[in-house]
Amino acid sequence: METVEVLRAVPPDAGEILTVQRAAYVSEAQLYGDPFIPPLVESLDQMRRAIEASTVLKAVLDGRIVGAVRAQMSEKACLVGRLVVAPDLQGRGIGTALLTAVHEEIPRRFPEIGAFDLFTGHLSEGNLRLYRRHGYRETRRDRALDHLTIVHLRRSR
Repeated sequence: METVEVLRAVPPDAGEILTVQRAAYVSEAQLYGDPFIPPLVESLDQMRRAIEASTVLKAVLDGRIVGAVRAQMSEKACLVGRLVVAPDLQGRGIGTALLTAVHEEIPRRFPEIGAFDLFTGHLSEGNLRLYRRHGYRETRRDRALDHLTIVHLRRSR
């Protein structure tokens, strides 16, 4: 496998990132029995606005966008979200490359950032393992629905 390149996304990338996002979140929707989770119903226009309003990084392999992650500043923390990898390439280090890029780029651009925050569902064991490997620690759990508990995690800078 060639090296994955992590770059800033631009608005014309919105459609391809949305396609990867939808493909990646199908398994989450199945896991929780909910086909209407926000990443699956996000529109192309919403994706474009996210790219314009926050830091969105894309993972590119052989000219194909194969992953993405968002980073948005909130006071002294960076909210990391929508980390996605194309299903056919999961487990090959692309998620790690995207997280590492966020952890390196955001403090350079925003030196006041003291921590990284993110969340995932309680049944998303693969996500939880990945985040814990990258130094994230659980801070709290919130019951969102009968079938869903949100696990909040934080990593100090």
